[in-house]
Amino acid sequence: MGARKRIRAEKIKEAKKTDYFAMLRNVPTSPRKMRLVADMIRGKEVNLALDMLKFSSKEASRRVEKLLLSAIANWKEKNEGVRIEDANLYVKEIAVDSGRILKRLRPAPQGRAHRIRKRSNHVTLRVDSKVSNDNQEN
Repeated sequence: MGARKRIRAEKIKEAKKTDYFAMLRNVPTSPRKMRLVADMIRGKEVNLALDMLKFSSKEASRRVEKLLLSAIANWKEKNEGVRIEDANLYVKEIAVDSGRILKRLRPAPQGRAHRIRKRSNHVTLRVDSKVSNDNQEN
């Protein structure tokens, strides 16, 4: 590995130490339905986002709620002794990508068959503290 590549890799590794995220893979829900829930909590404060997800009637909100709790637990693991309320934790980024598509056949009239696409998705959620961002800028 060249020097520039190694230096860049070390910078990326350092940045990941302050990056708190959780990933959910192969969720058997269409990405379009999951994005409705993701758009609902993007940029919101963590406690508000949890309340919104808990009282949402969408099926995808249950999965995103567990994912958010996992991201918060990852943040707590690296920041022991700091309360969430003091850190002013918020949903920094949430991305929903398309996963694999299972292709199935459904019988149709006159001996034909229609293809059914059962979609899945991947969700990546990042949380960050507004307090630490303010300290880094000064």
